[in-house]
Amino acid sequence: MVQLQPYSASSRSSLPTPDERSRGGFAAHVSELIRKIDCRLANSSDQREAIFRLRYRAYMREKAILANSYGAFSDRYDEIGNGFLFGFYIDGELASSIRVHVASKEHPDFTSSEVFSDYLRPELDAGQLVVDTTRFVTDEAFSRLYRALPYATMRVAGMACEYFGADQLLAAVRAEHQAFYRRVFHHHVVCEARAYPGLIKPLSLMTVHYPKFVYQVHERYPFFRSTLAEQQMLFGMLNGWPRHGQLSSERLQRPRLSEAPIEERPSLSPP
Repeated sequence: MVQLQPYSASSRSSLPTPDERSRGGFAAHVSELIRKIDCRLANSSDQREAIFRLRYRAYMREKAILANSYGAFSDRYDEIGNGFLFGFYIDGELASSIRVHVASKEHPDFTSSEVFSDYLRPELDAGQLVVDTTRFVTDEAFSRLYRALPYATMRVAGMACEYFGADQLLAAVRAEHQAFYRRVFHHHVVCEARAYPGLIKPLSLMTVHYPKFVYQVHERYPFFRSTLAEQQMLFGMLNGWPRHGQLSSERLQRPRLSEAPIEERPSLSPP
């Protein structure tokens, strides 16, 4: 169990849109929620089963999957070694979940690669490292009570990008959810909607070159910042997957995004 701590300088269509005039208040609201949340890497069968049942309820609510007799939804990508399945708990109750895959030329197996191989395979072969976020679901009651829950949940995607030195942050999403990803992470669509494993509704592939926009994201949403120690607690747990800086000799010498000298940081200007 990991209790995430919002970074401090001193130490979908239905998704919420923060009021630009009260952004500071919104950031404080998200940071307060992050302090309440326990983030757990789902290692036990009980944890995983609870997440699969939450998924089923969430996807059924949105009419995104067909009903089944066992009331759970999972796939083979929940079991592969470059995937991280997280549950987020408020007062001991499962409130949301997200799955994060970290992929490279040497570790090319992840959900979106099956559907969007024409775009992703050349990127991986060229040496790109990507973080793929899928199966992002929230509990209906908690999402109504905590409108900032999507932001608190998606925070781990940026943490994975920082920890592994990712080039791209992917999101396979339905059309009605694209605005959230454009607004928050500056995603853009690279593949139009296609059939996606296990789902009724098609998904489009969105991506962002994370190093280019990380500082802009952090300036607008400071609660997305995190420390290396916090990232290690979440992503340094699995045996057999390269730790921070071990993916290649080039990445071993690459500074973490948040530690790069200002003059070496990527431009914040949109493409």
